[in-house]
Amino acid sequence: MKFTGASTLALFATAAAFSPNSISTSSIARSNMMGNTNTNSALLVASSDVEVEIVNNMKRKRTKKERLQLASKGLQVHVIGLSIHHASVEVREKLAIPEYDWNEASNEICSTGAVSEAAVLSTCNRFEVYYAAPSAREATARVTEYLSKRGNLSVGELRKNIFMLSGDDAVWHLMRVSGGLDSLVVGEGQILSQVRQCHLHSIEEDGCGGKVLSRMLNTGVAAGKRVRSETAISRGSVSISSAAVELSEMLTVKDLNLPFSEARLAVVGAGKMTRLLITHLASRGLEKITIVNRSMARPTELAEQFPDVEIEIKLMDDLWDVVGRSDIVYTAASSDNYVIDANLMKQNGLAGGRPLMLVDIGVPRNVGSDCNEIENCHAYNVDDLKAVVAKNTAMRQKEMIEAEILLHEETDSFCNWRESLAAIPTINQLQEKANSVREEELNKCTRKLSQNGEISDKEMEAVERLSRGIVNKLLHGPMSHLRSTDNSKDQQHAIKELSAMFRLQDDSKSRGRNNRKRR
Repeated sequence: MKFTGASTLALFATAAAFSPNSISTSSIARSNMMGNTNTNSALLVASSDVEVEIVNNMKRKRTKKERLQLASKGLQVHVIGLSIHHASVEVREKLAIPEYDWNEASNEICSTGAVSEAAVLSTCNRFEVYYAAPSAREATARVTEYLSKRGNLSVGELRKNIFMLSGDDAVWHLMRVSGGLDSLVVGEGQILSQVRQCHLHSIEEDGCGGKVLSRMLNTGVAAGKRVRSETAISRGSVSISSAAVELSEMLTVKDLNLPFSEARLAVVGAGKMTRLLITHLASRGLEKITIVNRSMARPTELAEQFPDVEIEIKLMDDLWDVVGRSDIVYTAASSDNYVIDANLMKQNGLAGGRPLMLVDIGVPRNVGSDCNEIENCHAYNVDDLKAVVAKNTAMRQKEMIEAEILLHEETDSFCNWRESLAAIPTINQLQEKANSVREEELNKCTRKLSQNGEISDKEMEAVERLSRGIVNKLLHGPMSHLRSTDNSKDQQHAIKELSAMFRLQDDSKSRGRNNRKRR
């Protein structure tokens, strides 16, 4: 399978040009201001009821049958996003969404009806929206509109930073992300856990995964697991946290004029990134570190997990005291605002003092870039890690090739499944026709039997069951053949042959004419 991605770039133009129309309830009410008060009140109440019903329908979880019918109508998958490869941390942090809000964002994207299924993946290195819709033009316009509004960015500014992929290219991108090939640190394992969480959220009661998207995400998780178990790509690999440790170790003598082993260390935050950070520091002989956090619970858990490391725990009230006596401060806190910036350092008497290294691995950033303007202060963020991990990528070229072979297999598997959904309308037509013929012949049989004598309900039930069994057994072969066809060309040929054999198109045209006559 060849993945070019070139054809999907044209979606930008349609996204910028398209602007969905909306009908305002208040405008309807204003247009009727000249009518009597009762009429206006009734109109407002009726309009309000319609709005409530629309909202309820959007929140209602689709049944399995509804999801399957929607998927068979030609839903195509797409992805719009930005990552450390395409956008700076300043842009990424404007769109970052905490995990507990992923489903809320997905619901907002799907709220207009232009997007049928959606799932959000937001990490420190990437922000991506995976979505499925029958109309790429309207759906892309909706997602672009959402991103522009959320990040307070113009469409032009978005276009400079985001990428857009459609169809097989979107599927291939997800497989590479889950396999760790698109990560800043090739083979890192944290992204697989994040894609898994994206899938789990998409199938929750308030998720918007649907039949197609949830299957694609689940395939992505399976692909990531295969890559890590069947290749050596994750063996000895580093994470963002360990890259931060390596960066600080590499620059300690230059920036601080002392060896890394003698540096006094502190970390702000006590989440997963901090745990990984301490793990890698401990492997380098770390004996003591100070953790600054909003509460005591998580630092206490970390202290129990690392009994060989002396962990001093401080609350945020003591932040500046800790910064003042540390040589290297890592920051990995969940915060919408800067924890450390130039003004705060000046206010707390830390400007122009002894050398200080700040290594920020949080997104949104915890450390303002203006800290580099402070004398003797050296601030780094995740974008500065690229030079450190380039060596890691070069060492893994062989494993990357092996991983891509496996990822192609998983991509083909999903794409073949997706194409098999095109057979569902034909299968439904075949079942409807067979059942129609069965009922017609059964009615004839029933009339003849009733003329010859009275037939009991039990006997009628047996005849009914017999007719259904015969039809199901006859249809099993053709329907299994349609579902199991491997490639789209063979499947389209099989659909055409079955339609001609059973005259399904004639029946469809006949139903259309009958419906027009009724109108």
